[in-house]
Amino acid sequence: MYLLIGADFVPTESNRALFKNGDTSTLFGEKLGSVLKKAEYRIFNLEVPLTDSFSPIDKQGPHLMAPTSTINGYKAAGVDLLTLANNHILDQGVQGLHTTTALLDKYGIAHVGVGEKLEDAQQPYIFDFAGKRVGVYACAEHEFSIATDETAGANPFDPLFSLDHVAQLKQQCDFVIVLYHGGKEHYRYPSPNLQKTCRRLVDKGADLVICQHSHCIGCEEKYASGTIVYGQGNFLFDHSTSEFWQTGLLIRLDDAFSISYLSLVKNGNTVRMADETQKDAIMGDFEKRSKEIQSKEFVSLKYNEFSQDFFKSYLKTFSGSTSFLLRAFNRLSGDRIMKQYLKIKYRKKEMLAIINCMDCEAHRELCLNMLNRSINPSE
Repeated sequence: MYLLIGADFVPTESNRALFKNGDTSTLFGEKLGSVLKKAEYRIFNLEVPLTDSFSPIDKQGPHLMAPTSTINGYKAAGVDLLTLANNHILDQGVQGLHTTTALLDKYGIAHVGVGEKLEDAQQPYIFDFAGKRVGVYACAEHEFSIATDETAGANPFDPLFSLDHVAQLKQQCDFVIVLYHGGKEHYRYPSPNLQKTCRRLVDKGADLVICQHSHCIGCEEKYASGTIVYGQGNFLFDHSTSEFWQTGLLIRLDDAFSISYLSLVKNGNTVRMADETQKDAIMGDFEKRSKEIQSKEFVSLKYNEFSQDFFKSYLKTFSGSTSFLLRAFNRLSGDRIMKQYLKIKYRKKEMLAIINCMDCEAHRELCLNMLNRSINPSE
């Protein structure tokens, strides 16, 4: 007897017909299909609204959607529970969320992490497995999909409430799983703050914390009495040719709640179990990273190194739009003009002002309120 937890499970244009037809033999192949079929319980992240109406919200980033007919693929795969607490579930507005939850209810697939208002979205999901009560708490970092006291959406991670929710859930259950949709995309290690957050979730009662969203396999940390997985890659999401999107992990819990991993490889627009050579490479790298993060200094140093790659792009975002001529001459200069422009625009004084606005809770709250009201003045 075993339970499986997979990450992003998304129909895309290349395989929508396979989902519509419930063609799991093509989507998964014989070996992976057999593993899924024999599982007692199957949990995945639905990183897309299922809707036939295009009604995109105002947001940064892509607006995902998949036809309602693709529900056949999830039903054929035997999915038992889907977390909807992610940064795309409101891509097509509240109507997309409503269509999705109505479909899942109709087809008998449970869901967690969303609601008509914040109080509803915060509710966990509890089920029985191996004679024990298992609780699932799903939350997401703050992007454009978050529920509020009055509006529908995903459950946000909020240290003022989420930690208490996990503690309360542990009082009701034998085993608690937290599905945390956050962390930086394409980064295989935890940031210092993410590590601190996940450890605190364990302190509050989580037995297993899984960070999804990064679209890449990360690493594992054994902390106190819990296990933290910082990134398990996608399950099936044919959206990118990046090296990060080519592999993934299925997390397996047996009837004694021991944790093991099944290696996956992307196969065109489908997914397969890794062969022995692929498995050795995937798990070897996973175990290497897991040993590396045992050093607190390594986590900080690695993240400092990673952050340098984003320094210029964030400054460009803060600076707003630039003229066509500046962008044209910058391309001709091999990006040297933009580097000089940002160096002049953001001197030490300006950098300190940005730090203060982002780091101080009062300033950050005021800035966000101002920006949100400038976009939606009626709210």
